[in-house]
Amino acid sequence: MHNNKINQYFSLVKFSHTLFAMPFAFIGYFLALRLSDVDFSIKLLILIVLCMIFARNAAMAFNRYADRHIDLLNPRTAFREIPAGIIKPESALIFTFTNSLLFIITTWFINRLTFYLSPVALGIILGYSFTKRFTLLCHFVLGLGLSLSPIGAFLAATGRFNWLPLIFSGVVLLWVSGFDIIYSLQDEKFDLSLSLKSLPSKLGIRSSIIISSILHTFCTGLVLFAGIIANMGMYYWIGTIIFIGLLVYQHILVKPNDLTRVNLAFATVNGIASVIFAAFVVLDLIILR
Repeated sequence: MHNNKINQYFSLVKFSHTLFAMPFAFIGYFLALRLSDVDFSIKLLILIVLCMIFARNAAMAFNRYADRHIDLLNPRTAFREIPAGIIKPESALIFTFTNSLLFIITTWFINRLTFYLSPVALGIILGYSFTKRFTLLCHFVLGLGLSLSPIGAFLAATGRFNWLPLIFSGVVLLWVSGFDIIYSLQDEKFDLSLSLKSLPSKLGIRSSIIISSILHTFCTGLVLFAGIIANMGMYYWIGTIIFIGLLVYQHILVKPNDLTRVNLAFATVNGIASVIFAAFVVLDLIILR
């Protein structure tokens, strides 16, 4: 019974989707080791991972809580834990508060800068849940929230800013915004019926796919730019080729007249892309160090 409850909360927050941003936190951490005199610390790395988990748990649980009435009306999401009655709204809110508190507490044990900035990070990732009600920029707010992972990990390790992790944050911003537009294609008609804001509901499926492609093109440009200015090695470029290839592949999967493979493009392809790219980047950073 206890394990079943845990699994329900794992499902509520789509824990497997942590793979989207977590690998970029590792990139941020190992960039810190390369660009500063900071020594490797397994304790700090664990604290960073915990921050990522707590922050994302809070963001997803709050999103499900905030969207519970909308999810109930949407046939695609009516089976989710809150509208289906599996988890009570109050329980999801308590789960959100608990993870938010754990996130802030964990930042205290990292350094003062991350602690002072933790409410700002929470404000962005929790605030995203309301953006679809009033702005077409909702996709970019989600991207902004996840883009905090590389610069956040870098700040956790060094306590100061640097342009290179900020460029990788830009990569995440463009990458996530682009694939969130692809994901939202499924709800074009539903969003329009409730006057919810999304690019597909405003511009249509074909134009939204084009915008997503443009964002991923700029994302590719930033990945190449980061590799050049940082003088990255062979492993970085191998990871880059694979990452770009998977970006292209997800756009091959999704067509204006065929959205049956949106979930494959959204979850599977992007999860694989993130893990493989980060693995090669970290390997390169370790070898160069």
